[in-house]
Amino acid sequence: MIDIKIQKNLHGSHGDMDLDVNMHIAQGEFIVLMGESGSGKTTLLRVMAGLEQAQGNVEVEGVTWLGSHKMLPPQQREIGFVFQDYALFDNMSVEENLHFVNDDKALAKQLLTMTQLSGLATRNVKGLSGGQKQRVSLCRAMMKKPKLLLMDEPLSALDPAMRENLKEEIRKLHKTFGTTTIMVSHDTDVSYHLADRVWVLDQGKVIADGSPKEIFVETHKVTYTLNT
Repeated sequence: MIDIKIQKNLHGSHGDMDLDVNMHIAQGEFIVLMGESGSGKTTLLRVMAGLEQAQGNVEVEGVTWLGSHKMLPPQQREIGFVFQDYALFDNMSVEENLHFVNDDKALAKQLLTMTQLSGLATRNVKGLSGGQKQRVSLCRAMMKKPKLLLMDEPLSALDPAMRENLKEEIRKLHKTFGTTTIMVSHDTDVSYHLADRVWVLDQGKVIADGSPKEIFVETHKVTYTLNT
């Protein structure tokens, strides 16, 4: 179980606002976080990762990551983070990027096989396509077998075919490793097919929390323009 109760003042798309989130996530759930730009989605991920400070509490499986007198450093949090811009070491090969995180060669081989990257293991990441780079980033995030996987719009820069392929890779890895996942996305199709629950943020508040069917079909809580 992950318990999140945080507050942080932000300058959002409509001026100053308070990020105020009080939510609970079951172990192994896949949460997709949606909302207009500037609603606080990325900041919430960064607070969970320990990259930004906030008031409140974050507790993960009984361990306090954030409390009134405690802020666990990012390197001590059992997380994987997939950034929109890949954030790879471009002076390294694919497998070197993975081994930099964890020298578990068997796990690296398993991840590269699952994401169809085995044939590119020794290639420098600078020579990869955007979809391949994002798959390497995903594999690298999984090298510590994180308790929490955070993904900030990992599919947004990809063309439709690459997006569909990576969506399936994400689904496969999530199912295999049972990692609790929070992913920011603006894509209703991706969200519908990956999420157990969808949270909709508006001005720093979760205004809707439900299954993809409840959010997109029954209550129509997502009303802003989305990528398709």
